[in-house]
Amino acid sequence: MWRHHLFCSCLLACLCPVVALGQGLPPTRAAAAPHPPSYWSDGWRGWHFYEDPETTDESAPIEPSRPLPAQTSPQRPAELVEFERLQKTLEEFRNIAIMRPTEAHVRRYMELEAQVVSRASYFADVAQRVAWSTPELDPTLQGRPVNARALEVFEQRQREDRSASIAALGQEHVLFFFYRSDCPYCHAFAPTLAAFQARYGIQVVAVSVDGGPMPGFPNARPDNGIATALKVTQVPAVFLAQPFSGKITPIGFGVLSESQLLERIAEVSSPEAQAMLPDTTQYLVLP
Repeated sequence: MWRHHLFCSCLLACLCPVVALGQGLPPTRAAAAPHPPSYWSDGWRGWHFYEDPETTDESAPIEPSRPLPAQTSPQRPAELVEFERLQKTLEEFRNIAIMRPTEAHVRRYMELEAQVVSRASYFADVAQRVAWSTPELDPTLQGRPVNARALEVFEQRQREDRSASIAALGQEHVLFFFYRSDCPYCHAFAPTLAAFQARYGIQVVAVSVDGGPMPGFPNARPDNGIATALKVTQVPAVFLAQPFSGKITPIGFGVLSESQLLERIAEVSSPEAQAMLPDTTQYLVLP
């Protein structure tokens, strides 16, 4: 009999955890587990169990965020502020006067405009005095003079320099003169070219587009296709050519004066002309 009681006691001891699990009470071992229980040992929580997130220790002091340093914009000059204000006010007065042209509005705009013109005139006077005392800032001393007497000297020196340049250029270059025997403009231009050849020593090679003669150029050549290659559609036409390299540059079409010829030849033969756009220079095999 006592054996029966002992067996029942042992059986109850083994079933207690199972009964407790069925009643929704957590087992003692699960509470003492060092790690979070797995699903199989935590089934007593149920399928829709929810736990609040773990609270953090709020006792630790939170360092306040430091405000970013404000970016200070550079101080603008007072003159710029005043200029912009004056410009804006003038524009507003003008627009008001345009939209509602009463006597008061127009007068107000004109008075302010007179002040602006006075300021601009005063600036021009100061700038002129600065230019007078600073040669490198005086526009009348840069490039072509504006004084009549100085202009004569400038043009005389320019002609001398260009004459020397054309004389040196004539050692390796010639002028192609394309003409037509029935063209009155070609006959009027031919004496100028003949005088230019005699004065500056650069040879003029006359090329007849229609095969006819031209007074002053007894050795004129008939066109052998070079006029077509250079796209000469209008006569008279003048080209600067360098025979040994085949380099040909147009000088002009129509009747030109001697001074125009001198200026244009000097211009296209300058070193700066090589980098100038558009580039009109061609290269052909010259006979």
